[in-house]
Amino acid sequence: MTETQSQDPEIIARKIGRIGRITLNRPKALNALTHGMCLAMIEALQAWRNDDEVQVIVVDGAGEKGFCAGGDILQLHNSGKAGDDKAWLFWRDEYQLNTLIHHYPKPYVALIDGITMGGGVGVSVHGSHRVAGDRTMLAMPETGIGFHPDVGGAYFLPRLAGEIGTWMGLTGARLKAPDCVAAGLATHYCPSGQYDALIEALESADLTGEDALEVLLEEFSGDPGDSDLSVTGGLIDAAFAGDSVDDILARIEAAGDPWSAKQAKILGTKSPTALKLTLACLRKGADLSFEDVMRQDLRVSSWCLTGTDFYEGVRAVIIDKDQAPKWAPAAADSEIEKAFAPLDAAHEMSFLDEA
Repeated sequence: MTETQSQDPEIIARKIGRIGRITLNRPKALNALTHGMCLAMIEALQAWRNDDEVQVIVVDGAGEKGFCAGGDILQLHNSGKAGDDKAWLFWRDEYQLNTLIHHYPKPYVALIDGITMGGGVGVSVHGSHRVAGDRTMLAMPETGIGFHPDVGGAYFLPRLAGEIGTWMGLTGARLKAPDCVAAGLATHYCPSGQYDALIEALESADLTGEDALEVLLEEFSGDPGDSDLSVTGGLIDAAFAGDSVDDILARIEAAGDPWSAKQAKILGTKSPTALKLTLACLRKGADLSFEDVMRQDLRVSSWCLTGTDFYEGVRAVIIDKDQAPKWAPAAADSEIEKAFAPLDAAHEMSFLDEA
């Protein structure tokens, strides 16, 4: 039986068999999230939450290139320039969606075969199951546009082993399937050529048994290959410890090995303010609840609209595409701390069960 739950053409939400299946349907835009898509996902997930016919949620992306490449960055840029509330509304509802996924009472299977960045990580990593494929490329690249790894990045990144999350958040490192599995960002691996068969099996299976989903996913799992993290993990932990970006840069530059030289070059292309802001977010987020990280994300995202680097980053990467941003000098520590100040009462984060 198929029952359509969403009228938004950019989200195809339907019940098939015993699963609630959501397909992100903007393949030409690598399924990047719009505000409407976030609202449509919330509507479908809320409808299925207490629906006994739905045992498991399955989320995938249309096309072969991307699961979800992030959020609609240009709209956020334009909203900030205009001084309206569209960016705030998008973030509020996107973070509502992230929180709903994090606490969802049913198994939530994200099929992250393809580009999975920013907002795409937010609609996958907080679910119970993340299945990587051969085309998976996962990253949190926000420092490259003068922003911070939002959508709960300050929650899941500090909870990865060692300093992997700090390295990812600061450099925007791109992880393939073996690294995603090794880091715990993916719970399973399935060869890309088996994805259609996996979806068909999920749609036709009876997943009532306690281990039925795990057994099914294991049937389609394979060996993703060796992870580079087995080699670089020690270097990452040594280089990216501490609370100072300057200290991290100094350690990397002093190391003298090719891997460290590459990291120094990468960090040199990022917004100095975004690097400091991101490190502060991750260190604070390590001790916060998920909801408090979402509150922090909304405050910090809103603060980014008050500076210049976010607009310059979007100009260089999205608008003019010259890949040559002219960053402002790093903000002082006192300015960075202002990013974490509460918003006014009308703009503070609220959650679905509070609304």
